[in-house]
Amino acid sequence: MRAIRSAFHPVVERTVDGIHILVHVDRGQEYWLVQTGVGPEKARQCAVRLLDHQSFSLIISTGFACALIAVGIGALLVGHEVVYSGSQGTEPVPPIDVPCEARDRLVRCIQAIVPAVPMGRFVSADHVIGSAQEKRAIAEKMQAIGLDMESEALAVEAHRAHTPFIIIRTVSDLLDEDLPLDFNLFLRPTGWLKGIGSILAAPSSLLGLGRLRRQSMIAADALTVFFRQYVAAMAHLRQKSASSSV
Repeated sequence: MRAIRSAFHPVVERTVDGIHILVHVDRGQEYWLVQTGVGPEKARQCAVRLLDHQSFSLIISTGFACALIAVGIGALLVGHEVVYSGSQGTEPVPPIDVPCEARDRLVRCIQAIVPAVPMGRFVSADHVIGSAQEKRAIAEKMQAIGLDMESEALAVEAHRAHTPFIIIRTVSDLLDEDLPLDFNLFLRPTGWLKGIGSILAAPSSLLGLGRLRRQSMIAADALTVFFRQYVAAMAHLRQKSASSSV
């Protein structure tokens, strides 16, 4: 969230149904920044509450992702569809059959900023996928480019609200690397002690955590750079459109 906020400055704070929102206004265009929290359920609850009170021209799922293709740390990935991979099986999100001018305009903007940006399918899981073996299995089965935990839930609610949706995330961990520990422990209310215990039992995991922290910083910087370019490019397009209409 700090990385994205750095690209949208200044902001004003609002509250909608108890949800804290940061709003950036650029030449009449509003950008709402909302932190959903980790995992599909938090993302779904946040989206439901927000979309019951406000309509949008476009919803963007952004943040970090695991790469399911051969790219580097900090690479930008764009998802135009998402499938769910969890305990209840794998189900595709239905196509969003609404006018998508805003999404198409954004895609053109992305391609102008990052000409070779990978675009394709994302997979959302209901838990942190930590092993390289499991990542490769998902990549091969789903033919996807990226993995996260929130995009499927957001896409479902965007579809319910008839709102165009797209995924823009940067890579914080790679297809062929194992995460240094089981982060799912820290997502459970009673899991913190077990998580700390696993670190104490394997001090070498601290090296892996240091590596992941450095990778996350690279991914965060890439998000900031992209969204700064995005805001500037969209402002230019609006100015160009206004000039041509005159």
